[in-house]
Amino acid sequence: MDSEGESPMTFKSAMESSDAVKWKEACDSEMKYLCKTKTWDLVPLPKGRKAIGNRWVFRVKENQAGEVERFKARLVAKGFSQKRGIDYDETFAPVAKFTSIRILLSLAAKYSLSVHQMDVKTAFLNGLLDEDIYIVQPDGHVDEFHPDFVCHLKRSL
Repeated sequence: MDSEGESPMTFKSAMESSDAVKWKEACDSEMKYLCKTKTWDLVPLPKGRKAIGNRWVFRVKENQAGEVERFKARLVAKGFSQKRGIDYDETFAPVAKFTSIRILLSLAAKYSLSVHQMDVKTAFLNGLLDEDIYIVQPDGHVDEFHPDFVCHLKRSL
């Protein structure tokens, strides 16, 4: 967070900010999770394929009192450069419809069932990809032994 209290817009600005250490830790934490979930394999880019770009999105999470709780970094693919029919066939977000939620709650009420809610951290990473999608290695995390390799995504970013 810079002097105006805004999150950096680029990796470079994050690393040049007064909170560079915290932003680097946030990036490292995200990369650790992406590696743990085997989100991609590092491979040479196949002939005839193009690797799409990516960028870091930075955000300061605050508690209810407005105090800084943690620094969060998320890696996102620049999917706008993909071509329909080549890089993907369809897009959708797996979100429950309101009607489905109402039915579920009605059944819970009818049968006196307890209802609990939860949040799955990085739930979007749980879906496997059917398409072959390649992204460039993220800023600040380029493999020193394979700097020309790309990330072959196995899971959504």
